[in-house]
Amino acid sequence: MTNPTSTTPTAAARAGRREWTALGVLMLPLLLVSMDVSVLYFAIPAISADLRPSGTQQLWIFDIYAFVLAGLLMTMGSLGDRVGRRRLLLFGAAAFGAASLTAAYATSPGTLIAARAVLGVGGATLMPSTMALVRTMFTDPGQRAKAIGIWSGVMTGGIALGSVLSGVLVQYFWWGSVFLVNLPAMALLLVLGPFLLPESKNPSPGRFDPLGVALSMAAVLPVVYGLKEIPSEGVHPLYVVSITVGLLFAALFVHRQRTVASPMISPALFRGRGFAPAVVLNLVSAFAMTGSAYFTTQYLQSVLGKSAMEAALWSLLPSVPIGMAAPVAARLVQRGVQRAYVVTAGFAIAAAGYALLACAGTDALWLVLVACGVLASGVVTVMSQLTDLALGAAPVEQAGAASSLLETGSEFGGALGMAVLGSIGTAVYRHEIPSGAPAPAHETLGGALAVAGQLPGQAGRDLTAAAREAFTHGMQGAALAGTAVLVVAAAVAGTALRRIRVQDSEPAAQAEEAKADAAQAVA
Repeated sequence: MTNPTSTTPTAAARAGRREWTALGVLMLPLLLVSMDVSVLYFAIPAISADLRPSGTQQLWIFDIYAFVLAGLLMTMGSLGDRVGRRRLLLFGAAAFGAASLTAAYATSPGTLIAARAVLGVGGATLMPSTMALVRTMFTDPGQRAKAIGIWSGVMTGGIALGSVLSGVLVQYFWWGSVFLVNLPAMALLLVLGPFLLPESKNPSPGRFDPLGVALSMAAVLPVVYGLKEIPSEGVHPLYVVSITVGLLFAALFVHRQRTVASPMISPALFRGRGFAPAVVLNLVSAFAMTGSAYFTTQYLQSVLGKSAMEAALWSLLPSVPIGMAAPVAARLVQRGVQRAYVVTAGFAIAAAGYALLACAGTDALWLVLVACGVLASGVVTVMSQLTDLALGAAPVEQAGAASSLLETGSEFGGALGMAVLGSIGTAVYRHEIPSGAPAPAHETLGGALAVAGQLPGQAGRDLTAAAREAFTHGMQGAALAGTAVLVVAAAVAGTALRRIRVQDSEPAAQAEEAKADAAQAVA
């Protein structure tokens, strides 16, 4: 008798209207989870005026969501493989909705921080579950590539849309409305999910590993914390120690995964052809995307003098080509273009975007917008193809673990991009700011503009011009470094992926070998 929860497909059956409708339902929570990364950009001033949090509490209100999300991705991906991805998805949707309601009507900073933490828990269940369910519903390689392209575009576009939506809602309503918009989508998922989404899990998952969960969080959280703080605070010993401690726990986590009977992340995943290169190169693409955003958001507001709302609306323009990039890449691969060439071209396009950014002066709005659009198109091309490659190389039974590993890598890559490129830009800025400028002007562009506003006449204007010039030169230096990283990534992708064909995503022999390895490990 066939096990109704088994995820091993009998054939690469083509998905029908039901599966594509289910994909549309899945995209709603994914959009909201990605939007919540940036939805507080414009709401923080209103929250500060209403709840009056301390400086530390304000930082936790903003950052706790991303920290919890990053720390729990691997845990939730592995848990979904064990208890069922649909079940975990619906649980996460309920938690996300309840936490959104609590956050919207929070009356104290502590309540809002706690609600944001629960939102992170919900987000950590939703992200790998949606990707794993895409892998389960779309067994045909061509259809899966198209579905993953949609997934990548929604994920990337949601981050850009979050800041704009928060600005509009805060302007016309109150700050709690940025959380209430989550409720209709989560309610729709809870109502339609049980009917449209198939249940899927690993039929032989082995025992859950609580120690592995603790080690994974002890590895991820200190590293992400250190990398996120370095761009704004500098290379402080505390952050170096934090990253070092996280890396030590990461080594312990890897050792346990290689020796425990039922690992969270099976080493057999990395024997899937193309899986390891896909994870690493996907990390590099997240490095590029987040590193550029660190500069361009400040450039629009502090260099060009746009208001927060104007900057957010202008930043939507580079998102337009994102929706076309992934489908075009998928179509090229389906028509016989080798995936290695498409991924290499994506990295080259992204590198061209950084090269354009390196040419921007202090009054180059359209050049910066074009550069961001080119960069984003290249990155989404790369991410969609690498996600498809990694999920295709992983056994369906371990789709949740594979998805969570990809997304954890993206979190690391984003934090690393901010740390490395942000540090380069900050170093150039501090080197070029006039030595006689007040101390706050040497720290950040925002500090310089605040000081300049208090200086009389020409002195204030001179400091403003010098600070904007120094920041732009810092952005140019970081963009050149990003160009170099992406050129190297293009070369690596061309070499590492050259022998991997589209058909290699679904080798039955590899799937059977991975299942045999897992069964042997359990035994």
